[in-house]
Amino acid sequence: ISLEADERVTSVLAMPKTVKEMQGLSLFMVTKQGTAKKVFAESFKDVRRSGLLAIKLAKGDELLSAIFVEKGDDIALATTKGQSIRFKESDIREMGRGAAGVRAMRLGKGDILIGADAVKKADAGGAALMVMSAGGYGKKTMIKEYKIQKRGGSGIKTAKVTAKTGNIISAKVITDVVDEMVVISKKGQVIRTDMNAIPSLGRQTQGVRIMKLREGDQIASWVCF
Repeated sequence: ISLEADERVTSVLAMPKTVKEMQGLSLFMVTKQGTAKKVFAESFKDVRRSGLLAIKLAKGDELLSAIFVEKGDDIALATTKGQSIRFKESDIREMGRGAAGVRAMRLGKGDILIGADAVKKADAGGAALMVMSAGGYGKKTMIKEYKIQKRGGSGIKTAKVTAKTGNIISAKVITDVVDEMVVISKKGQVIRTDMNAIPSLGRQTQGVRIMKLREGDQIASWVCF
């Protein structure tokens, strides 16, 4: 795909091959400033080489993430200052590709969204929200601790952010089939950790040290499998 000078890829998704497989599937997009929209997956069945418009962004806003959702899923969002919200995917109606979207979460001053994931209906009982901070601290909190709210609210606390932990840089929904995680820092340090070694803690806690970082280093990204 051809990108503008100030553009970058934010998400890569595996697309179903047939229209039949796309039925009941929607593309859910969320921006850093808390705007979200949902579009039928069928709207992207024929994509030109130059790409298609997926969402109309407000000035100064950026697309954070795009995920596939189905009827009955919940959406979990988290911010860099440690707030989170969980709401039903049905709270956001289907829109056209050119629409700007609606408010998914109300953000505090200086706060931005850093994570968006789907909570599958079948996994809701045992799923957890895993958050990682820039300073190498992380934790799991059971999804059942996040009450279902209406979209557009300011949410509830998901992690205690301190000078030691640094801001939250990523959040993902994980299930009991996830065994390990790999974390990498901005200076190329890598660690591989058993997920069972990471405790399940309450929402108001800061978590435990996942990686000990060298001076001036921060967590860049992590993946679980």
